[in-house]
Amino acid sequence: MWLSRPAQLLCDAWSPLNQTPLSGPLSTHMAWFLCLCAFLALALLAVHLKLRLSMHGPQEPPHLPTLPLIGSLMSLRSPQPPHVLFKGLQGKYGQTYSLKMGSQSVIVVNQHRHAREVLLKKGKTFAGRPRTVTTDVLTRDGKDIAFGDYSATWRFHRKIVHGALCMFGEGSASIEKINPEFEAMLDYSQGIVDTVAKDSLVDIFPWLQMFPNADLCLLKQCVSIRDKLLQKKYDEHKANYSDHVQRDLLDALLRAKRSAENNNTAEVSAESVGLSEDHLLMTVGDIFGAGVETTTTVLKWAVTYLIHHPQVQRRIQEELDSKVGRGRSPQLSDRGSLPYLEATIREVLRIRPVAPLLIPHVALSDTSIGDFTVRKGTRVIINLWSLHHDEKEWKNPELFDPGRFLNNEGTSLIIPSSSYLPFGAGVRVCLGEALAKMELFLFLSWILQHFTLSVPSGHSLPSLEGKFGVVLQPAKFKVNATPRAGSETNKCQAC
Repeated sequence: MWLSRPAQLLCDAWSPLNQTPLSGPLSTHMAWFLCLCAFLALALLAVHLKLRLSMHGPQEPPHLPTLPLIGSLMSLRSPQPPHVLFKGLQGKYGQTYSLKMGSQSVIVVNQHRHAREVLLKKGKTFAGRPRTVTTDVLTRDGKDIAFGDYSATWRFHRKIVHGALCMFGEGSASIEKINPEFEAMLDYSQGIVDTVAKDSLVDIFPWLQMFPNADLCLLKQCVSIRDKLLQKKYDEHKANYSDHVQRDLLDALLRAKRSAENNNTAEVSAESVGLSEDHLLMTVGDIFGAGVETTTTVLKWAVTYLIHHPQVQRRIQEELDSKVGRGRSPQLSDRGSLPYLEATIREVLRIRPVAPLLIPHVALSDTSIGDFTVRKGTRVIINLWSLHHDEKEWKNPELFDPGRFLNNEGTSLIIPSSSYLPFGAGVRVCLGEALAKMELFLFLSWILQHFTLSVPSGHSLPSLEGKFGVVLQPAKFKVNATPRAGSETNKCQAC
């Protein structure tokens, strides 16, 4: 054994003494002295080995200063929104560092290698979600896809939703008019967006919910209105359901649920994993609440940047006129022949990611990120803003340039950096990614085929600073949509 060498040396040193007979107190004291020396030598050896392992093995990430009870909150005071602040802290603490939100340990990841390790390489290990006061109110204690914790129920639920979205996207009914009652629900979505999952004090210190809280009260009111509308529509669809007719997403969800139950083996079923009607209702709430909100937010950012960069707008219109013409509306089959439009959408998603901080992940077991140890229960925040504005990955990251997503000839799309994850990745990738991309393409292509967008006379260019929340929203602005041909008047609308 390699550890026996130090002990052998001690024995060799002791052996001459053993050859000289000693007696009385002197021999006893010498024996105790040598035992103490042996113990100290072994202790020093253990410390040395531990230091060597800590130098070359996993270690704790750099961390912000912490105080009892409040954690690192004092170090996070800043007029900057969290995603910008977290990016700036890299200069002092490195690209991956830790902090405390109250008593909760949080690791912030600002670079794509560690982000991809969390999302892809160790996706299941980091697939957990934190429970917070506001998300529990929003999702009936985590019964949706976005905020639900990783479990057998969540996996089965996700399988059903994925099947429903595939069904929903197959036919002509895939992108249709939203029911007027859903429009009424969307009127209250802003209150939800403004109050949920923002690491507000009530989420950091849950005991604060016993005191009056205006934001929490507003959230509960908005969720109550949403839930009444959802329940009404769900009951109607369930009563009139037919396997041969698919009217909308609710029908698709009901169909996918029944199909999954019929095709599942005995060990997995909706009943065995505890999937309830609440899960389907919360899914519809996700899609027609947060889902629609994120798509419209991206469209607003697209309009903002097209107004700032009229040359980009003109090039898209020239591409549309050349490849589609004016005689018909753009179709999904046109996506391959409109690379500059597709590149523009990608650049909007890069420069203003709709969720600059991905929903926090939770480590489900002790693990690591790179050389850093991560304890079970630690929350991990992927700072998508940092990934999409990393000067080492993107040339002039603050410059709006759709050309960065095109090859040298400008004829086909490329992904110029691994630091591009607008919809996340891995186990927790956004389920609505494909549907969102279709909607963005159809809406934006139709708008630019028919209108030229500009600033109304007397108005300044819209701000490029966003309002931080669950989504990063642009400030309200006015846009002049001038018909490109055959329209009666210009229309000025608030966005």
